[in-house]
Amino acid sequence: MDAERLRAYLLTFPHVIETVQWGANLVFWVGDKAIGGKMFAVLDLDEPAHPQSAAAGKRQPVIAYAAGAERFAELLELDGLIPAPYFARIHWVAALRWDVFSAVEWQRELSAAHELTLNKLPAKVRAALALPAAKRKALIAGKRKLLAAKGKG
Repeated sequence: MDAERLRAYLLTFPHVIETVQWGANLVFWVGDKAIGGKMFAVLDLDEPAHPQSAAAGKRQPVIAYAAGAERFAELLELDGLIPAPYFARIHWVAALRWDVFSAVEWQRELSAAHELTLNKLPAKVRAALALPAAKRKALIAGKRKLLAAKGKG
């Protein structure tokens, strides 16, 4: 598995939005952020920021994703998975390399992350996602405009 194949796979899930944040990180959301969508995976496309860290054996994660409270500790027992920097408190794990899982296992893990996040969305956000595409698009555009006017977009 690699970042490009995983990206293509993640974009097949329902209601997935992709943004670029924090440098060269692809952030995958269930639902648009403007209507209260939540992140479920972050792909790091940056080369190691600090060559001395790589030389010292410190590797930055290639991906972080929502694991959920039930699986968090179990996943951390696997070689190559660590608590996700900044997100461990919400039970996210991070992979230091792609070979932690096979392609099928990656698909299963990320499908579970998407489902977990979708199920945790507030009823109001799920209702917005259930709208017909044109109405949902108009709602998102209106919310983005409102956020931009408030200086938060």
